[in-house]
Amino acid sequence: MSNDFLAGMAASSHQRVAEARQLHSDTEIWRWAEAAPQPPKLVLSPKKFDVIAEVKLRSPAVGVLRSGDENIGARVAGYAAAGAAAVSVLTEPERFEGSLDHLEEAARALEAAGGVPAMRKDFLVHPYQVAEARLAGAGGILIIVRMLARTELDALIKAAQQLGLFVLIEAFDTADIAVADELLAAHGSGTSKLLLGINSRDLTTLKVVPGRLEELVDLLPTGVPRVAESGVGTPEDAARLARAGYDLALIGSALMSTEDPATLLSAMLVAGRGAK
Repeated sequence: MSNDFLAGMAASSHQRVAEARQLHSDTEIWRWAEAAPQPPKLVLSPKKFDVIAEVKLRSPAVGVLRSGDENIGARVAGYAAAGAAAVSVLTEPERFEGSLDHLEEAARALEAAGGVPAMRKDFLVHPYQVAEARLAGAGGILIIVRMLARTELDALIKAAQQLGLFVLIEAFDTADIAVADELLAAHGSGTSKLLLGINSRDLTTLKVVPGRLEELVDLLPTGVPRVAESGVGTPEDAARLARAGYDLALIGSALMSTEDPATLLSAMLVAGRGAK
């Protein structure tokens, strides 16, 4: 998952946008998105530690996590019942075997389960995809600082704020954090919640870099929720990162790999909140 990988994923994402625009224009998709029901808002716990639980059928780092016939609705309902603040849903089709159908299914199940928001996780490059997310029922999106120019990042955040979606801004290193700080200064006064996450995976080897989350946390602003991404697999990890200063953890592979994700998620929340 090197920068070449990100460039390739961006190109693929642009191609998906181009194909979608052949079916429905920007004006159409935006009108439909604005008319869609308001998604649930992201509400963080006063206990100071939350989990964004993830649905992904495949990871380039570890391969297949779940089969294509996975009951996504049942899984995300279990996440919500266990206390997840939000559910991240991969919609990238080539490397993660995701789809907008998965997002729609998750959003419907989460609404029925009490209103936890879904988040579209993808290699987003265009506001069109933000409208797609809202139309599919998402309450938030993820954007990758490393992958886009500043003007593209601004456009995605602006689109999300216009549609009432929260934004998880993903950074990998100090340079990304500097750009994220600029984005927060430019857009932080908007009505949509902004979060700043650190992804601990090495972009070349895909392996988790030990200590990266702790090394970078003090560089993150304290006025925005701070999210630990990747490498969070146990309640002990959750407690360690909560003590380090993270407010949330985004947890995917660990929850997708276990046969009892609700129990693991609950234990992570207990450990993280107990460490604060």
